[in-house]
Amino acid sequence: MSSEFTMSSLRLDGRVAVVTGGGRGLGLGIALAVAEAGADIAIVARTAAQVSDAVARIRALGRQAHGIVADVADAEAPQAVVGQVLSRFSRLDILVHAAGINIRKPADQITRDDYERLMRVNVESAFFLAQAAAPVMRTAGRGRIIIVGSVAAEIAIPRVSVYAMSKGAFKQMVKSLALEWARDAITVNAIAPGRFWTTMTDAVFSNPELHASAVRVIPMGRPGVAADLAGAAVLFASDASAYITGQTLIVDGGWLAGGGVEG
Repeated sequence: MSSEFTMSSLRLDGRVAVVTGGGRGLGLGIALAVAEAGADIAIVARTAAQVSDAVARIRALGRQAHGIVADVADAEAPQAVVGQVLSRFSRLDILVHAAGINIRKPADQITRDDYERLMRVNVESAFFLAQAAAPVMRTAGRGRIIIVGSVAAEIAIPRVSVYAMSKGAFKQMVKSLALEWARDAITVNAIAPGRFWTTMTDAVFSNPELHASAVRVIPMGRPGVAADLAGAAVLFASDASAYITGQTLIVDGGWLAGGGVEG
């Protein structure tokens, strides 16, 4: 391996990435960034219209794209997704798990169904997708697994207790899988966004009063947008991060630099 850095190490030409939750929001933003860097993309989402739109946008960038309509919380989904990707592209180099849900309720109002659904989507699906992808990557001699976490793993936020627990689980999952698969040249890392303006948070950021309150704790003075994760995603997907594994990179506009409180 070369000891000199070249910009070409950030390119993903000839690579294939699967992005769960890639039909909208942060997942779609990451998929577009990885495609811009040269990778072909398999998009996984539950809504056929979102999958179709994402595939069209990736193809407009000159990359190959394949859409998979699936609920990653289904027990059969991980193997089925990997099987479809191999059938379409004959390889799988990069797994990005961006699928996730949030349930905003006081902790004493969370039902068992709420808890189990959130954990299945956010945690179990990530683990079993990584488990399904790892043998393919091991055979190829390299692989990149990227989990989209949250700053909720670092600080307590009211009304999102189970969501925060699920994101906290990612930190240990990333470390554990990184340790086990390091000798296979499979890196496992996480990106932890702070307050981002997405479809899920549009009700907050499209309201001027709530918007002002939400960004008051962010030193940069604005919420993140999907493109703000692009650099981190491409880095972790590329050869430029070949010696980085087991890490969680926080992307929050400086929020946690002040301890998660107002500056």
